[in-house]
Amino acid sequence: MRNFDLSPLYRSAIGFDRLASMLDAANRSNEQQPSYPPYNIELLGENEYRITMAVAGFNSSELDIQTENGNLTITGQKEPDEQEHKYLYQGIAARNFERRFQLADHVRVVKASVENGLLHVDLVREIPEAMKSRRIEIQS
Repeated sequence: MRNFDLSPLYRSAIGFDRLASMLDAANRSNEQQPSYPPYNIELLGENEYRITMAVAGFNSSELDIQTENGNLTITGQKEPDEQEHKYLYQGIAARNFERRFQLADHVRVVKASVENGLLHVDLVREIPEAMKSRRIEIQS
């Protein structure tokens, strides 16, 4: 079952059309999402996450990380190699890529680093004080 009928959500919920649109877009993007480069999404703490992406052959100047409107985009643009290579077998993919991630509300990128051919992008969810639960004292 690949298709979801979201019309009951539109009928009974007011103001959730953005949520239904996001679900629909996520369902469509999973079918079109390329598998290169491979990545992991890790939960480091209650509000801390890490995306680890295999970027062997790329140096930090060839990688670009941007956030805009709740989207994280990681792009790798390989610089053209001036030297001619004669491969007998080429198993290391060094092609350009673009990977997009939808970030939840109040999630921001803290830092990014490249280590041993892996790109680490650390994220944190910071809930504003106004949205945190608080206890109301009852006066008698």
